[in-house]
Amino acid sequence: MAKRTIFQDVSEDSAMPPPPQGGMISARQGRSRRPVLIWLILIFAMVAAMILLGGLTRLSGAGLSITEWRPISGALPPMNDADWQAEFLNYQQSPQFKLMNSHMDLAGFKTIFWWEWAHRLLGRLIGLVWGVGFLFLALTRHVPPGWSRRFFLLGALGGLQGAVGWWMVASGLTGDMTAVASYRLAIHLGMGFAILGLIVWYVQSLSRSGAQLLQARRGREEGLYRLAAWLSAGIFVQVLLGALVAGIDAGRAFPTWPLMNGSFFPADAFYVPDGGATWRAFFENPGLVQFIHRMMAYLLLAYGAYVVLQGRRSPHETTRGAFTALGVALLAQAVLGILTALHAAPLGLAIAHQAGAILTFSLALRATHRALYPIATAIRDQK
Repeated sequence: MAKRTIFQDVSEDSAMPPPPQGGMISARQGRSRRPVLIWLILIFAMVAAMILLGGLTRLSGAGLSITEWRPISGALPPMNDADWQAEFLNYQQSPQFKLMNSHMDLAGFKTIFWWEWAHRLLGRLIGLVWGVGFLFLALTRHVPPGWSRRFFLLGALGGLQGAVGWWMVASGLTGDMTAVASYRLAIHLGMGFAILGLIVWYVQSLSRSGAQLLQARRGREEGLYRLAAWLSAGIFVQVLLGALVAGIDAGRAFPTWPLMNGSFFPADAFYVPDGGATWRAFFENPGLVQFIHRMMAYLLLAYGAYVVLQGRRSPHETTRGAFTALGVALLAQAVLGILTALHAAPLGLAIAHQAGAILTFSLALRATHRALYPIATAIRDQK
C-alpha cells in the first residue's frame, strides 16, 4: 500500500474500506419479499375480478347455464356442434330453462354459457397462479419464515371456494328453482371476501420486516384498533346482507329512497310466499331483506364517521391518511348504494357497488392494520 502524507485527505484514499451499510439486512429482506408481494397482489386482483365476474354472471342469469362440475375437463369449452348440442340439452333439463327460458335457442344459450365458463376458468387460473407461484417461491427460498402455512391456507380456502361454488350452483338445478339459493350465494361471496381480507392483511404485514412490525406494535393504538376492527367486521356482515339482497333480487323491488315505496318500513315485510316459518322472512322477503341492508348501511356510515374522526387524531401521518381514505370510500359506497336502489340495480351500477364493497373492505382492513402497527414518521417528514 502506498504511503499517505500526513496532510492527505482521507476521502482521497481509494484503498480505504467503505463505511458500514446499516440497512443491508433489511434491504435483502425487502428484495426477497418483493416476489411474494407481487404474487399476493396478483392473486388479490384475480380474486377481485372473480367476484365482479361472478356478479355479472348472476345478473345476466348465466350462473346455471353449466349444469355439471368438471374441474379438469370443464376447462375446455365445447369444440364442435355436437358438444354445443350436448351442453344445451343438459341445460334444457334444468328448472331455469323449463320455467323461464323455454324460448331460448342455441345462440341465446351460447351467450349465457360463455359468462359462466369464463367465471369458472378464472377460478381455475387463480388456483394455477397460487400453486405455481407457491412452488416457485418455496424452491427459490423466498417464502419468509413462518409463512408457509399461511400461504397454504390461501390455497386450501381457494379449493374449498370452488367446491362451495358448485354447491351453490347445484341448489338451482332441482325442483322449481330458477336461481341459486340466496343462503349459499351469501356463503360463497363471504368466502371470497374472507380470502381477499387475508391477502390484504398478509400484504400489509409483509411490506415491513418482522423487526419493524415488532417495534411498531409497541406503539399500537389499541382503542383505535378495536374501533377499526369492529368496523371491518360490520362491513363484512354488510357484504353478506348484500348477497342476500342480490340472491332474491330485492334490490329491484323498491326503487325509491329514502322511503321504500312511500313507507319507512315495507308492507308485508314478514310474508313468506310458500307459507313457511316467519323467521325465513329475514332472509327471503325482498322488502325486509332490503330494509335490513339499508339500516345496516346507515349504521355503518354513522359508526364509520366516528371511527374515521378518531383515526384522524392519530399522531401518525400514515394512519391518518389510511382512515381518511376509508372515510371517502364509505361515503362513496353509500352514494353508490342509493343510486343502485333508485335505478333498480342496473348492471353497471350494481357491479360498481360491488367493486365499492371490495375497496371499502380492503381500506378498512388497511386502516385496522395501521392502527395495530403504526408507521412512525419523524416530525420533519410531516411538514
